[in-house]
Amino acid sequence: MTTSPLDLLDETAKFYDIATKELGNIIVGQHDIIENLLIALLTGGHCLLVGVPGLAKTLLVKSLASIMDLSFRRIQFTPDLMPSDITGTEVIEEERKTGKRVFRFIPGPVFANIILADEINRTPPKTQSALLEAMQEHQVTSAGRTLPLEEPFFVLATQNPIEQEGTYPLPEAQQDRFMFQLNLTYPSLKEEKIIVDQMVRINQTHLSPVIEKERILEIIAFTQQIPVSDHLIDYAVTFVRKTRPTEGNDPFIQKYVKWGAGPRAAQHLVAAAKTRAAIHGKPTPDEEDINALLLPVLHHRILRTFAAEAEQIHIQEILHHILQKT
Repeated sequence: MTTSPLDLLDETAKFYDIATKELGNIIVGQHDIIENLLIALLTGGHCLLVGVPGLAKTLLVKSLASIMDLSFRRIQFTPDLMPSDITGTEVIEEERKTGKRVFRFIPGPVFANIILADEINRTPPKTQSALLEAMQEHQVTSAGRTLPLEEPFFVLATQNPIEQEGTYPLPEAQQDRFMFQLNLTYPSLKEEKIIVDQMVRINQTHLSPVIEKERILEIIAFTQQIPVSDHLIDYAVTFVRKTRPTEGNDPFIQKYVKWGAGPRAAQHLVAAAKTRAAIHGKPTPDEEDINALLLPVLHHRILRTFAAEAEQIHIQEILHHILQKT
């Protein structure tokens, strides 16, 4: 029996409410981060979580995997990690019956639904690039064979922004494959007191799945089919184009932006806006949904000039400037 769009819209909103409440049993605060993380997953996108140690980045991803009926693997990125440690490797085995030696592929940890790429910037670009094909094409090529990954497939990577020794900044090409960059901040005084007071209870809390894999795939397919007005597409594309110093004659952008966002940014803006509308029970997105997602979608896609860094002009200020003129 085919589920109607209205039923799927209602189910998407219900899942969001249940998921946020369940995650609230483990994660204190970080409401915007949880919402954006769920939006990315229900859109079929990947996320880069950036924050100093101790902000529960890893706990958040593990908790999210626990409430979904999905396979989960954690990869701790280190300087000596090799691409085959992620994708898998070929080994030679001897068949018992024939005595012949044959190659057998042993799948790596990337063959799971949710991948936690912990401290992804601690491994060299050669290993970082092993995730590129998986993230973009949802497949792995090994020994001349192309192996599809099981759907849905999400990469949730964490990154520590304060340690620079022994780290390798992500190439722009790989950053662009992340739908969102979510920047975790310190908790408020009230939230931090709750974290300290309830540490033992939180560590002993067990989360159970609240949705099945098949329903997640249905919701992802549903969000992709949500209609969008031509006006909203024009709005998203116009905003993204205004981040480029080569477009127009805005002296502020020309002074503080070296490279603007590419077409994939507008694609991700519109796709994520559809999902944001759905989780809030709206049948189609509007400008409010686009504006709410500007920072997570564009933060890692805009390269500032030296003047912006010297004058401490942050991405938020650049986006606010463009928003006032759009």
